[in-house]
Amino acid sequence: MGPGGNIYQDVTESRGDYGVKSSNMEGRSCLRLCVSGGGRQGMASNSAVHELLECPVCLSIMHPPIHQCPNGHTICVVCKSKVQNSCPICRQELGNIRCLALEKVAESIELPCKYHYLGCQDIFPYHTRIRHEENCKYRGYNCPYAGTECYVKGDIPFLVAHLKADHNVDMHDGSTFNHRYVKPNPHEIENATWMLTIFNCFGYQFCLHFEAFHLGMAPVYMAFLRFMGDENEASKFSYSLEVGGNGRKLKWQGVPRSIRDGHKTVRDSLDGLIITRNIALFFSGSDRQELKLKVAGRIWREQS
Repeated sequence: MGPGGNIYQDVTESRGDYGVKSSNMEGRSCLRLCVSGGGRQGMASNSAVHELLECPVCLSIMHPPIHQCPNGHTICVVCKSKVQNSCPICRQELGNIRCLALEKVAESIELPCKYHYLGCQDIFPYHTRIRHEENCKYRGYNCPYAGTECYVKGDIPFLVAHLKADHNVDMHDGSTFNHRYVKPNPHEIENATWMLTIFNCFGYQFCLHFEAFHLGMAPVYMAFLRFMGDENEASKFSYSLEVGGNGRKLKWQGVPRSIRDGHKTVRDSLDGLIITRNIALFFSGSDRQELKLKVAGRIWREQS
C-alpha cells in the first residue's frame, strides 16, 4: 500500500467457520437514537441497543430484514445465507422468522457513513445510509488501468502507487506533453488498449489514454484524458490534444472525465480525439506501412 493510501473491498469475507465472533468494541460505528420528527437523542455507542443490533457472526449492525431462530437469537440477512440455515448460537433451524420488534429498533437509529475513516462526517438513518454510500464522494475509486481487468479499489494516493508498481505506468510531471505512438503493422488492429500515462500537475493526477479499437467496422485510434478525482473537481480543468503530419492537423479540446466514469463508458461516448486509420496513416507519412503518430497536449485550470 502506498503512503497515505487506503484500499478496501465492499464484499463480506467468506469463511469456513461461521461461529460466533468474540465481542470487540474497537472500530464499531456509533449509533444515535432518533426521536419522532427526525430529531436525535444522545449517543449509544456502548449501549444495550448496540448489542441488540449486533450480528453475532460478522459483528456488523443489522438492518431489516433481521431473522431469528425459534429461541430468539438474531442474525443479519447476509450471514443467514452463509450459516446453512443453522443458528450460530444454538444450532436450531433458522427458517424464515423475522424479528419485527428489532427491525423497528433498527429503523430508529442513525449511523455514520462507512467511509468515515476516509473523511466523511455525515450520519444517516439506516434506510438512506446505503443510498448515500453508493455516491459518497469519499468512497474508493476503481483502478483506471484498462489494459487488463483490474478490480483494485482505493483512494487516489493508493491508486497512483498501485499504477506505478503493479501496472508499470509511466508518470510525468507537468501540464504539457508530446507523445509518439508507433505500431509496425497498423493494418492489424484489435480492440485493445495501447497506453496509459499519468501526469502530475496542479496538485492532481490525470490519465492519458491512447487506444486502438473498431468503431462499427471502421478501425480507429482514440486519445482522451481522465481526471483522478470526482466530477466536480474535473470540471475545473480543460485539456487539448493535437495530432498532425504532412502539413495537416487535427485538434480536440474538452473537459477531462472523472475516473468515476468507467474507461469503457468514456471510450464508447467518443469523448476524445478520434483518428481514423486512413488519416492516421496519412499523418504517419512514408509508405503508410508503419503507424507513427505524435500526440501533443496541454492541461490547464479554468478561471473561476
